Amino acid sequence: MLRVTVLALLLLAGGLAAAEEGKRGEQVYRETCAACHDTGAAGAPRIGDEKAWAPRIREGKRMMVKMAIRGIRGMPPRGGNPALTDEEVERAVVYLLNRSGARIRE
Repeated sequence: MLRVTVLALLLLAGGLAAAEEGKRGEQVYRETCAACHDTGAAGAPRIGDEKAWAPRIREGKRMMVKMAIRGIRGMPPRGGNPALTDEEVERAVVYLLNRSGARIRE
């Protein structure tokens, strides 16, 4: 009985930890950001376009995350997905920047 209880508690703790982690950057990017940043819709800089992203990368991760959370020009706050946490937005920004010439630790 003790083994079953311990196992159940470990499984529960693991599930809670996974839920607290939220979505990974690539997942958020694919679900929310790719519609515009893969195509350049509404003037969005395309992922991988190092020339377009260079000035943004120079502004720094903190500024890019701030703009992604608040929205900028044609991009709505949180890329139009209000359910995203700040951490999930940050992960997506890092994912996007790193695939566009940055070297930010994920």
